Amino acid sequence: MQFIITAVGPDHRGLADPIVHCVTELGANISEIQMFDHDEESLFSMLTRVELAPNRVRDLSEAANEISVRTGLSIRTWSPDIVDRKPRLAICATYRTETPRAVLQAVQDGQIAAEAAVMISNRQACRSLAEEYDVPWFTIGDAEGKADDDQLINICDEHQIDYIVLARYMRILPPSSVWKYAGGRIINLHHGLLPSFPGMRPYHDAFAVRMLTYGATCHFIVPELDAGNQIINQSTFSVPPGTPIDAIVRRGQEENEPACLVEGVRRVVAGEVRLHFNRIVATA
Repeated sequence: MQFIITAVGPDHRGLADPIVHCVTELGANISEIQMFDHDEESLFSMLTRVELAPNRVRDLSEAANEISVRTGLSIRTWSPDIVDRKPRLAICATYRTETPRAVLQAVQDGQIAAEAAVMISNRQACRSLAEEYDVPWFTIGDAEGKADDDQLINICDEHQIDYIVLARYMRILPPSSVWKYAGGRIINLHHGLLPSFPGMRPYHDAFAVRMLTYGATCHFIVPELDAGNQIINQSTFSVPPGTPIDAIVRRGQEENEPACLVEGVRRVVAGEVRLHFNRIVATA
C-alpha cells in the first residue's frame, strides 16, 4: 500500500532522520521526499511517500506517534489506497452555493463515490446546504470572516477526512495547513483557466482582453504556489461576441464551475489521478 507521511513543526536539527529511519526499518520503499524550511516562521515541513506492506500499518502509526512526542512534530499518516469504506470529504465553502451543492448532489447520486463527512465555512451563507443534505456543519470564521485555520485542520483530523474540497472557499490556506494535508489531499476550484487567468477576478480579466472562451480549473493545492502542474480537470464554455460580462459570470458560476469541480473530485476519489512530486499522475 502507498502511504503519505506529513510532518510539520518548529524547525530545529535532526527532524527528518527519525522519519526516514522509521520507514526504512519497517521495510518501506521510499518513493518521494519533500522538505521545506519556512525561515520567517521557523517552520519545518516534510512529506514522505512510501510503499509499505499492509500488515505494517499499525507499526507505522505507532512509530509516527512516538516520533511526534519525541520531536514535537505534528505527524499524519494516510493512505490513498482506501479499502472497505468510501473516502471522506470535507467540503469548504464561503458565499456561493452552486459548487458545494453540486458536490453534495453528486455524492448523493453516487456520481462521486465518497461520503460528505462535514461542511466547513468561515461564513454562514451555505449553512442551509448542510442542513438540506444532512451533513454536519462547522463555522470557523469570526465576525469578519477571518478563518481559524487550526480549527479547520482539527475538524478534519477528528472526522478522519481523506480529502478537503475547497468549493469556492474564499480563504487562502497557510503553508502549515497545506503541508499537514499535502500529497494530493486538498482539491480546489479556481473560477478561471489556469495558468492564464489566476487571481480573484478571472472572468473580468479574460473579458478585458476580449476572450470568447471562459473556464474553470480544478487542481490540487500544493505548498508551492505553482498551479501549472497540478491541474485535475478544466472545463470551458464559449460565448458569442458582445455577450455582457454579467451573463458570462452567471453562466460560469451556475453551470461551468459546478461541473468542473464535480468531475475533478470524481477523478480523485476514483483513484484515476494522484499527485507525485507536485505533478499529476494518471493511474489508469
